[in-house]
Amino acid sequence: MDAFLIRLKAAQFDLIEACGGIDRAGDKAGYGKSTVGRWNDRYDPALMPLTAIAKLEADCGQPFVTEVMASVTGRRLTDPEARPDCSADILVAHAHVRVSEASLGLTVAEAIADGQVTPAEAAEIDREAAALDRATDTLRAKIASIRARHGEKSGLKIVGGDAP
Repeated sequence: MDAFLIRLKAAQFDLIEACGGIDRAGDKAGYGKSTVGRWNDRYDPALMPLTAIAKLEADCGQPFVTEVMASVTGRRLTDPEARPDCSADILVAHAHVRVSEASLGLTVAEAIADGQVTPAEAAEIDREAAALDRATDTLRAKIASIRARHGEKSGLKIVGGDAP
């Protein structure tokens, strides 16, 4: 399987999980448990049809598979209805990036500790890397919002000290 298909299968897995598992995803998409089980199996080449992807992504509100498909052509998805956030949100978004980064580092370190990375460990690394991508995209969206408004005064204050 090539890298794109591996990412696509991981996205399908995440989508099914976000929709409540195989049974619920099957009900929402209008497919049987065995079909959804094949979509959920990283080693089965079965891919979701576009109608199932659309229904499930609408159900959970996350474009897991669509993001991977867009990335093949070097594109990224944006949320056109994103509300402008205050600059303090940048700190929260940055913290999420750092936590995701640390989690990915730990997962990689644990996977390579014995000198071999198993397919299950590689899948976990991929999930952590996807979480880091999402956290980074959120931070970039918040920064873009501020840039679009030509800057924003921060409401943050330094407490405890003699700063002017």
